[in-house]
Formats: sequence, structure tokens, C-alpha cells
Amino acid sequence: MSARRRLWGLLRKESLQIWRDPSALAIALLLPTVLLLIFGYGVSLDARNVRLAIVVQEPGPLATQFVAGFARSPYFQPVLFAAIQDAEAAMDRGDAQAIVWLQSDFARAANAGGAPVGLLVNGVDANDARIIEGYVQQVWAGFVAAHGGGVISVQPRVRFNPSVSSRDYLVPGLIAVIMTLTGALLTALVIAREWERGTMEALMVTPVAMREILLAKLLPYFVLGMGGMAGSVAIAVWLFGVVLHGSFWVLTAASALFMLAALGMGLLISSVARNQFVAGQIAIITTFLPAFILSGFVFDIASMPRAVQIITHVVAARYFVSILQSVFLAGDVWSVIAPNAAALALMAVIFLVLARAIARKRLD
Repeated sequence: MSARRRLWGLLRKESLQIWRDPSALAIALLLPTVLLLIFGYGVSLDARNVRLAIVVQEPGPLATQFVAGFARSPYFQPVLFAAIQDAEAAMDRGDAQAIVWLQSDFARAANAGGAPVGLLVNGVDANDARIIEGYVQQVWAGFVAAHGGGVISVQPRVRFNPSVSSRDYLVPGLIAVIMTLTGALLTALVIAREWERGTMEALMVTPVAMREILLAKLLPYFVLGMGGMAGSVAIAVWLFGVVLHGSFWVLTAASALFMLAALGMGLLISSVARNQFVAGQIAIITTFLPAFILSGFVFDIASMPRAVQIITHVVAARYFVSILQSVFLAGDVWSVIAPNAAALALMAVIFLVLARAIARKRLD
């Protein structure tokens, strides 16, 4: 039998096995949809409906106009208090996340050009505290610009994500996590299952070469992973309204490189682990968790300790997340896409070569 016919037979066998395996189809098709829905609707890094306590010790026209800025803001739910002690008690009870305090000399100081505004923020959630502080400063800047801001007029502009929506930032990065699941975790589990069921031993006694076995494992899951990518992009664009500013074909090419790297990691794991539980644990620790934590998907890499930043360079998802965020939010920025795509190509070659070198047609 020719090598082409053997390979075609193996590909047909793998395709049928995927089609008949509900768990594999669930991981590849159902899990991405669930993750996108959870992160798209349930996870947000934005501070919305902030319970804001406002203390005005001496009401007046200027104080009223300043407080009106918080009422117009979509981020705040302001509540007026007569004394700072009452507002602090509300914060202690959890009824207020921040306090804005206008003291008795606010109007006089504002007319003199330098009115101080007291701000107390609940710092239990440091991320929310920084966001709330920025929102209050925006309201203050608007008030200053409208009431004697002088010759300097500040007009802030936000590039790449004008709505400052965490959904537009999280959903593209989630595609990298989804493709890691489809590529590395699913491939490692399925091959380990074949070792457990004895079907891999049956392949070993046939004339097929190890490279044909690995290629037959690679191609069907590559197609499955790219299909999951296309579905994820469709959900991101049409359901969540995330705008794809760059080229879909650039995104597809970068996704193909990352999928090859993820499949290489899965094949490498399967070469050293022949038990589903062990393979799953190794895949989660070495691929899924790094893709979730160290890729820049949620946590900014620049804010990490220097030692951790160095470690992120061996995480393939880091480079793919950078490409995804560029293509979705900014467009085809080749100064970002080209070096990250080159890194993905290099990692794909390294993982696939290592998987081929370690895999041997033997039962020991």
C-alpha cells in the first residue's frame, strides 16, 4: 500500500473518530461558545453603576453644577449626604464605593481658580479604585473646562478602543485561550485515550510510519481548530459587536501559525504521557494556564515582575494575543504582527520537531 493511501486511511479514521466522540466535539465546538458567552456577558473590567456618596457642606450654584456632572455620567449612582461622617458610615456598610467631599470653602476657592475636592475610594479592589479615581478626574476636568478653565482646553481622545470597553479587549484575547484548548489540550487527551484503549498499539504493528501517524493526528484537529476560530470570530463580531479593523485573512494566517504551535505542544505532551489524567494535567499546567495568565489576555505583561515577563516569552499565546488585539482593535499593524507571527512560526517548528523526535514506533 502506498504512503498516500495509508495517510488517507488514517485521516479518514481520525475524522470518523472525532465525529463519533461527543467529548471532543464538545471541547472543540460547545466549550468555545460557552466561554465566549461567559466572558462577553459575565466578565467586565469596567466600573459601572458606582455607588458614589457626595458630601456638600455648603450648597451653592457651583457645587450644584459640579454634582450634576456625576448625575449625567453613565458610571455613577450619586447619593447626597449632609455630613462626611454619614458618608463614611455608608462606605463602611458597603453602600458607597467612593466619597466626593466638597468642603465649605469650595465656591470661594473655585472662583479663585483652585478649588480642592476630597476623594475617598474603597481600595479593596485596586483595579476598581484606580478606574473610579479616573472617572472622578474626568468629571472634574469637565467642570474646570466649563467654568473658567483658562486658555488651556483639554480634549482627551482614546485610540483603538474609543468606548473603553473591556469586552472589546477581552473577547479577542479569549480566542487564543479557546484555540489552546482545541489544539493542545484536546490533542493530548485524544492521543492518550488511544494509548489507554490499545488502538495506538494496533497502529504500531501496521506498516504506517510514525510521521504518517503524527500527520494524521495533526490535520483533522487543525481543521477543527480553525473552524472553532472562525466560529469564535463570528460570535465576537456579530453577537458582541467587536469590530474587526484588520484583515480577516491576516487573522486566519496568524491563527494557523498558532494552531500549529498548539498542536505541536499537544503532540509533544502525548509523546510523554499515555494516560488521559496525566496528559490533561500536563496540558492544563503547561498550555492552558499560561495562555490564561501569562499571555496578556487579562493581566498586563508590562505590570508583571521582570522575571515573570521573561517567562512569558516561552508562552505561544503571548504572541497570538498581541496579534489578535492589534488586528481587532487597531488593524493590520505590521510592526506588531510580523515579529509576533515570526515567533509563532519558530515555536510551531520547535514543538513539531520535538514531537517527531520523541515519538517512536515502539511500545516501550
